[in-house]
Amino acid sequence: MNPNPTSPSAIELLQSQSLTTLVQHEIERLIMAGALTPGTKLNEIEVAGRLGVSRGPVREAFRALEEAGLLRTEKNRGVFVRVISLEEAEEIYTLRGVLDEFVARTLAESITSAQLIRLRESVEAMHIAVEAGDSEAYYRLNLAFHDALVEMVGNRKLIETYRRLVRELSLFRHEALTGDTSAPPQSAREHRDIVSAIASRDPEHAAQVTREHLSRGRARIREALARAPGAAAQAKAG
Repeated sequence: MNPNPTSPSAIELLQSQSLTTLVQHEIERLIMAGALTPGTKLNEIEVAGRLGVSRGPVREAFRALEEAGLLRTEKNRGVFVRVISLEEAEEIYTLRGVLDEFVARTLAESITSAQLIRLRESVEAMHIAVEAGDSEAYYRLNLAFHDALVEMVGNRKLIETYRRLVRELSLFRHEALTGDTSAPPQSAREHRDIVSAIASRDPEHAAQVTREHLSRGRARIREALARAPGAAAQAKAG
């Protein structure tokens, strides 16, 4: 049977899927970097023009990012970057805390010398960012550090679940952390403590240090929001 001449070819489908993935990654990057802030309305035509693609891949990317928890569609209004409420952020933090403690315990029992070297290099990079006063770089390195810990466990479902939580939480915490100059130095010291606790091969100690880090991180975000009325109002929205 001859193929339907009106059906898209395999190459066309691959190109479309590749474009959709590229568009999705770029929009996600802008959201995670804080360039597209919570509540921002996204226009399909404008995004397509900005990225030099047709509207189809943009539309598919919007759908994928809505499933990933970064965008929301409002009937008769359009597509928006999601706003995470304080209540939802607290729920995400609680679940993330359970996963982080599990990761710390697991790595304290299984981490390799090469992995410890990688973590120590990551901590050193964060220290350099702190010394340079580069809160944006520190924020990215902070995310990468915790992602590396989860990745080292080697559980694909854990990685998938964890990354979704982190993406959603980033909608809430980016402005608070990058605008607080006191947060990076304190946080950097805590990351160094986490690596030392994991290196001690004591699972419960590693979990405790991780738990204390997360507790202090939540407190820092609450304090930052209290100092920034606009962010606090946003946190209560949605």
